[in-house]
Amino acid sequence: MTAPLTLPAPAKLNRMLHIVGRRQDGYHLLQTLFQIIDLSDQLTLHGRDDGQIHLTTEVSGVSHDDNLVVRAAHLLQQASGTRLGATLSIEKQLPMGGGLGGGSSNAATVLVGLNHIWQLGFSYQALARLGLQLGADVPVFVHGHSAWAEGVGEQLTPVTLDTPWFVIIHPGISVSTPSVFQDPQLTRDSRPITMARALQGGAPEWRNDCEAVVKERYPPIAEALQWLAQYAPSRLTGTGACLFAAFETQQQAQTIAHLAGQHWPTWVARGLNTSPLHDALGY
Repeated sequence: MTAPLTLPAPAKLNRMLHIVGRRQDGYHLLQTLFQIIDLSDQLTLHGRDDGQIHLTTEVSGVSHDDNLVVRAAHLLQQASGTRLGATLSIEKQLPMGGGLGGGSSNAATVLVGLNHIWQLGFSYQALARLGLQLGADVPVFVHGHSAWAEGVGEQLTPVTLDTPWFVIIHPGISVSTPSVFQDPQLTRDSRPITMARALQGGAPEWRNDCEAVVKERYPPIAEALQWLAQYAPSRLTGTGACLFAAFETQQQAQTIAHLAGQHWPTWVARGLNTSPLHDALGY
């Protein structure tokens, strides 16, 4: 087999997130702008001849077979009929349950990376369809481009967004996504807008409909949002727990991040439009 391949699994931010309805199966209909950022986990993939899938990294609270990277590898095996396997490891930087898409991005990197290692020749469209079985955020990472998304987040249109420097704060708590989406106070009837309107940016379009419920349920997030809003408009990404604000220069972002870092885990990241995963593979 080929030598081990180390690939990034980048995070995303939801620059805006509107909930415009709910399907009969309970899934919520969204409109959102996904932006890829240069904050990443790192995955190492090593092909095997024996068909076994082994994850060597223990992830707290997640069993081996339930980990999305293992599930992604098995799913690709089944879809392709390959007899090859892989040994996988993860170097985590993205917080679990932070709204940055870490687990989904890990799964997407496995699908794209093993498609390359196993020389399967699957298209991104085919890999994205597989990834949707693992989570609604997986397809955007498979396609590897910032995007306007509708449906449950799987109907993607590539877009080019501005690329500011972001300060990202994790208030040190975990948010239950199901509890947020089940909350009776959640806004579920935002008026749909066009992609063109969304791309104009600014209030009131660039907001997160989950934010009011999350702030009510999780006061530490409300506190962090209020703190960051002193310096720039702050917003939740996904259902949280991470929140962010955009700055024009790296120096501005680093100055605020230094202050925030006295209270919470904090990162500075640059907005991107193409994924470093695709750059690493030369696609």
